[in-house]
Amino acid sequence: MRLPRNLHRLSVGALAGLLGLLTTAAAATHDLYLCAAFNNGSRVMGSNDGSSNGLFARTADGFRHVGINYPLAISATFDPRDAQVIYVACLSGVLRTLDGGKSWRLVTGWDETEPKSIAVDFHAPDHVFTGLPDGIVVSRDRGQTWQRRERGLPERGKYTQVVRADRTRKGRVLIGCESGIYLTENGADSWRRLLATKETVDDIQQSPHDPQRWIAVTQSAGALESRDGGVTWKKIPGLPADKALYNVAFDARDPRRLAVASWSHGLLVSEDGGTTWAPRNAGLPGEGTPRAWRTAIDPDTGAIYAAIFGEGLYTSGDTGRSWHAVAGMEGASVQTFTFVPTVNR
Repeated sequence: MRLPRNLHRLSVGALAGLLGLLTTAAAATHDLYLCAAFNNGSRVMGSNDGSSNGLFARTADGFRHVGINYPLAISATFDPRDAQVIYVACLSGVLRTLDGGKSWRLVTGWDETEPKSIAVDFHAPDHVFTGLPDGIVVSRDRGQTWQRRERGLPERGKYTQVVRADRTRKGRVLIGCESGIYLTENGADSWRRLLATKETVDDIQQSPHDPQRWIAVTQSAGALESRDGGVTWKKIPGLPADKALYNVAFDARDPRRLAVASWSHGLLVSEDGGTTWAPRNAGLPGEGTPRAWRTAIDPDTGAIYAAIFGEGLYTSGDTGRSWHAVAGMEGASVQTFTFVPTVNR
């Protein structure tokens, strides 16, 4: 990990947090991949403007670009049997590598473009689920072929922003659409709606501590929680509902800590399991409230990441009370974080 140049200017709290990150980095059990762009997705395909965009992997010397220079990569996942196999949802469809990023192939067809999210069923790893602007496509042969699997989804309202596979059960997948949350329990042979919404569900996450607990965040209905595997949902008090909430992150080391990213309210953190929430924006860039586009919590260190749209990536070792910029990611717009267990390399 590269030390910031202005180390002598850090507060005591920030310095303690940073030293904590350095101490635990050597024992990290997860690799981190980012889908990110340094030009806000405006790069013209094939142009040579000097920027690197697409997939980035965390190394001891910072983040390095992996694979092709692609203008907008949105979501990434991996094969739990072999983390050299990575799937990336991007503008043109799904890119797949079988060799850790040395070579890539576009595996979806001309009518399966602009996917927003991708997930692998960890209990049936050949099964890959991809959310599109007009529904769902599924591969059951490791991305070789794809089929529409939309029985039970509405004709209108199936724009799919997020796909999450239940880590405890084969064939069980939740998706967030513009019309609500839908569930399959048979590998996408059929779907049923669990929650109706008037606007898009932006993110759904399963607790690493309690697989029955899920949290969803939305464009205009605030955040919702399920304690029965996603079957029923109730609103989480204390989180704003007037503007979009973009994603939610659990702390795998501490069930009391969660974070939510919001364009209008910045980064919101709970340290009591979601009962109360506080803004943690001091030290993040932006006039007034920072545009927190995405957040994540490192499962090894507990460090919180805040991706500020167009401003780069920031991290905190003290639950958001102080921040420092991640070297090499200045000005980047990070779309998603993917933590991959190192045992699968």
